[in-house]
Amino acid sequence: MSDESDDLSPGWDAISGALESLYPGQEPRHFGTVISYQLGGSDPLDGISVYRSEESRPHWHFVTFGFSELYAKESTDPDVSGYGFELTFRLACATDASEPPMWALNFLQNLARYVFKTGNVFEDGHWMTANGPIALNENTPICSMGFAEDPRLLALDTPNGRLKFIQVVGLTAEEEEAAKRWSTRKLLDVLLPFMPLWITDLHRESLMSNSAVATQVMDGLRVDGSSQGYTYVDVLRIDMKKRLLRKSLIQVTLGARQVAQLHELLPLRLPFGRPFTVAGPEFQLVFQPAGQSGVAVDGAAMTIALPSITEFLRIVQAKEGRYQMAGLDEVEWHIQKTLITNPEGEVVATYG
Repeated sequence: MSDESDDLSPGWDAISGALESLYPGQEPRHFGTVISYQLGGSDPLDGISVYRSEESRPHWHFVTFGFSELYAKESTDPDVSGYGFELTFRLACATDASEPPMWALNFLQNLARYVFKTGNVFEDGHWMTANGPIALNENTPICSMGFAEDPRLLALDTPNGRLKFIQVVGLTAEEEEAAKRWSTRKLLDVLLPFMPLWITDLHRESLMSNSAVATQVMDGLRVDGSSQGYTYVDVLRIDMKKRLLRKSLIQVTLGARQVAQLHELLPLRLPFGRPFTVAGPEFQLVFQPAGQSGVAVDGAAMTIALPSITEFLRIVQAKEGRYQMAGLDEVEWHIQKTLITNPEGEVVATYG
């Protein structure tokens, strides 16, 4: 970049400075966006830089530019730059690899599209399913993601506010289940000795088959319950239907796969005195442990108080249909089939 443009990109310069300190003298492979997202382009990120690292094992280190404020300060929070983070991703490569794979760039842009569309941000300890292999045309068991602060890039103060470098860590389906049931961050700590720097290896087997890992996870669940207090979903609607001489009927629409997740996670939250939140693009549903059943709706947010989860688990099934619980007859659960599609829009799996 020219000196003139450097003066107009203090956020970009701060990130580049941190990377220069980590990789002194290395010229990154930079992949910029041709048409800006603000001008109608399809890629939200302004660019992605890729560095070659030999630490622990040969790998590519991807770093995004675009979640934070790279140019002028536009957000109202002076302490936080944009969304408050940039993503990083470490991908194992062959010793003689000369170029990073293009699928990884598209993968990071897809994560950016999710953030820019929903406003949901990634933080240390989050997880997210990829609904299929994270790399197209690769025979890989890696189909999910954990998120942790990059072990080599510390939080950064820029002229536009503070940002963190959040690393995407590829997980298998079994590891995702462990993350959901226990704690993503604690699971990543358990995995770290077996995947240094949390380098994603498309060809590794699930570490849940390692007896030392499995034992630590089971011990953690027994002591901690689940620290996973939320899940993001694509399907969640809350509709109020007026009824003559009776309370309004509250219709809650969820996908069957999300109900299956609730069956797994509610027993690890509410009996431990912890709430659980389901967050959708427009609505939010909170399950709250309480002495007696109750429901409250405040705009797009709904709270359900449950003294016990037994009735919910018995009545509301992960199968297409309509369900009502005794004691909460003003709530009707509409459960839809969950269709998993590939990037071409083809249905590859159906739940419910």
